[in-house]
Amino acid sequence: MKKDNKMLPSRYLDMSREEMRERVLEIKRKLGADLFIPGHHYQKDEVIEFADATGDSLQLAQAAANTTASFIVFCGVHFMAETADILTKENQVVILPDLRAGCSMADMADIHQTERAWEKLQQIFGDTMLPLTYVNSTAAIKAFCGERGGATVTSSNAHKMVSWAFTQKERILFLPDQHLGRNTAFDLGIPLEEMAVWNPITDELEFSGDPSTVKVILWKGHCSVHEKFTVDNIRQIRTEKPDMSIIVHPECTREVVEQSDLAGSTKYIIDMINGAPSGSKWAIGTEMNLVNRIIQAHQDKEIVSLNPNMCPCLTMNRIDLPHLLWALESIEEGNVINRISVEDAVAKNAVFALERMLANA
Repeated sequence: MKKDNKMLPSRYLDMSREEMRERVLEIKRKLGADLFIPGHHYQKDEVIEFADATGDSLQLAQAAANTTASFIVFCGVHFMAETADILTKENQVVILPDLRAGCSMADMADIHQTERAWEKLQQIFGDTMLPLTYVNSTAAIKAFCGERGGATVTSSNAHKMVSWAFTQKERILFLPDQHLGRNTAFDLGIPLEEMAVWNPITDELEFSGDPSTVKVILWKGHCSVHEKFTVDNIRQIRTEKPDMSIIVHPECTREVVEQSDLAGSTKYIIDMINGAPSGSKWAIGTEMNLVNRIIQAHQDKEIVSLNPNMCPCLTMNRIDLPHLLWALESIEEGNVINRISVEDAVAKNAVFALERMLANA
């Protein structure tokens, strides 16, 4: 991925919020259909305000690919902008307003670790594995899976994709989120005793039994936000508000998902709250910006975060109004900054992984 890492000019720090808002609106009007701003659910309100579409990472990348806009200013994180660049046309430019907006989960599986792990796992399991990667991964990891017959998955279609994978091979390697992989496999009837964990730091398989019984190899990665929801949080809600329903994202640990009332993707959570009756009570285990937005949209319901001390995703919060304006003014001036560009060879194999998902999910 090409990086043109520059620092935010100081002049943006001297502008008032209203000045910045007016400039963003002015540039949006000027560029019209030539500009498309996707905003992930976890973004700040000050950014979401200007989004042309909101949603999850794959949904937004697909929306970008379906536009004729020359400039895609992706308000999310690195891997999302990479996916958008992979799916969009050559004449479309993808920009990430702040290159520091990464994803700690995606960073837990780099291509060198993955290639090394694959070689060692083949020594143990032979040619019996199919790699699957959560879309919350780098373009290089998506390409790795695509090149080896594997696919990407989302939290919405993980069950279908894991089921599909088992029609292809005896075992799966699930990257990079061990919790989504474990929760999905368990829901499909695979016992925890048939799941092993690959530790990319020690280059070891963490499993105490007979390796021949392993069906799922989980990469030892996690979401730093969703892993902070705990069984103690659930215990507190059950004690203080026993009539409150608990709904969490499957990136949470197995114990948290097991003790919650409902678990599902971001879209699932939003749809459940949207469809819930007035006066219902909910504790939500997902990113705080989204939870706060849901609370504001549903004043007729009692909604809290499952973890009252939860902070928003720090890397998602790198994108703010000053960085958004900087990206837009760079387009206006013909001097594009922070362009995300995935190498053709990587993009080609990554597309294979994405297309297999879209064909089978």
